Amino acid sequence: MIEFDHSELSISRQCDLLNLSKGALYYSPIGTSPMNLALMDLIDRQYMETPFYGSRKMTQHLIREGHCVNRKRIRRLMRLMGIEAVYPGLNLSKRRHNHAKYPYLLRDIIVDRPDFVWSTDITYIRIGNGFMYLTAIIDWYSRYVLNWELSNSLEADFCVSLLQDTLQRTQPEIFNTDQGSQFTCNEFLNVLRNADVKISMDGKGRALDNVFIERLWRSVKYEEVYIKDYQNVTQARKSLRNYFLFYNHKRPHQSLNYQTPKEVYTANP
Repeated sequence: MIEFDHSELSISRQCDLLNLSKGALYYSPIGTSPMNLALMDLIDRQYMETPFYGSRKMTQHLIREGHCVNRKRIRRLMRLMGIEAVYPGLNLSKRRHNHAKYPYLLRDIIVDRPDFVWSTDITYIRIGNGFMYLTAIIDWYSRYVLNWELSNSLEADFCVSLLQDTLQRTQPEIFNTDQGSQFTCNEFLNVLRNADVKISMDGKGRALDNVFIERLWRSVKYEEVYIKDYQNVTQARKSLRNYFLFYNHKRPHQSLNYQTPKEVYTANP
């Protein structure tokens, strides 16, 4: 980005040229009360252990741990964090009329090469006295993290920009997401349609449909986020960048015969 005081280009024009939203340029953590932040951290940790906990069970868990909370508050915080319980519920096959619905394409499919299937998701990250959202795109075959980004909003813009940037390098045959609003909006889907990428969507509430990105979040949280104390966005971005470099290039995976994601992703067929 050009220094603002010396550039003849407006900030909007610079963002357009760099394919960057102004929200990404001016991002800062979302502030909330210390008590709510503490509860959100507890919810996040428990959710990593028991993703099938809805607001009712999460509330009871926190009460048993000695916290004075009610379900209304926990439900609001879980919605703010962008998480919900993952478990098979009733009428999962019923079409949702408020967005385009695509079938889950990966059942019984053997993923045997890089860039066959990619997937994405969003998770909550604590930063100082606030929080942000982390999204990533992962290659299923190699577990390679192709790209990632932070945002202080759950609006779709940062997911769309990340997808566009990643597709400029290479593209998959199938792209899988959950049914979150960021991934079912026309802006996001049109990027995939225009690239002739097949769109696959998890069944609502099915935890295992996007299992590799869920495993990634667990690794990121326990190996990086929970042992760090990010005080600002700059620190968080630098630390996460280092972690993803480690994850891709140095961290061996048992499921990959103790190779790294980078080794598997770039191996000759």
